[in-house]
Amino acid sequence: MSAQHRGLAAGRWHTFPLVVQLANVGSEVERALAWREKNNPEYSRRALDRALELLWLTIDDPRHRQRLTELTRLREALLDYFLGDNLFGSTDRSWRKYFYGFGHAAAVLRQASRQP
Repeated sequence: MSAQHRGLAAGRWHTFPLVVQLANVGSEVERALAWREKNNPEYSRRALDRALELLWLTIDDPRHRQRLTELTRLREALLDYFLGDNLFGSTDRSWRKYFYGFGHAAAVLRQASRQP
């Protein structure tokens, strides 16, 4: 386990709803895409590493056992896109579209929790 997210790895991550977890993964993927567009492969790789770490914490969350196929396929597709031959035919746009819904849902949850 990487030392990037020690507090989250210590158990706090498992208190977040799945949409919040995947929104955070998506934020790191967005950073990886943005740094790649700026021709900074080192920062892009660091953001990808953080995304993969958060995804691993999500996969490891016992509440998501019934979603393991989707979560592990997500990890496989991310690795294929950023480090492999892109056999799945992913694009920057398709990744942004995939994670947008999670970010929106997380924002709605955050707003609802602030309501009196």
